[in-house]
Amino acid sequence: MKTSEKIAFYPGTFDPFTLGHESVTRRALHIFDKVIVAIGINDAKRCLFSPEQRVEMLQKLFAGESRVEVITYDNLTVDEARKQGATAILRGIRSIADFEYEKTIADLNRDIAGIETLLLFTEPRYAHISSSVVRELLRFGQPVGQFIPAGLILPDTHTLIP
Repeated sequence: MKTSEKIAFYPGTFDPFTLGHESVTRRALHIFDKVIVAIGINDAKRCLFSPEQRVEMLQKLFAGESRVEVITYDNLTVDEARKQGATAILRGIRSIADFEYEKTIADLNRDIAGIETLLLFTEPRYAHISSSVVRELLRFGQPVGQFIPAGLILPDTHTLIP
């Protein structure tokens, strides 16, 4: 019997990538053979870091993990997931509000593309962390090391988070 590779497509803006995102990615590696961290290009969102900067940050962060691939995309998430050969779309949720939103999107994706979504709950210690809060702290020059993965280099400041 031939087995196929199980690939998770983990979409988001990841601006910036937080400890919660890292936790979801690493935990997904226990379920999937490969995780594609897919940075969505969304002109409607005001991002702090360019897509190229985010790719570079994440490639450095996961340099030692060959089963994590980092890409950008600017089309419909389900179309890119299919193009990448994904088994499922991966999403992390922090709260009931996240769940309601993600359930609606998961139902839509299953309906229009037949692709399932796997929701991983954020570890409780990371549930209060969001990219938007970290961006706000960075804008005001506040330290963010407790919210960002160790070793992540923030391009605009050239600051290495210990």
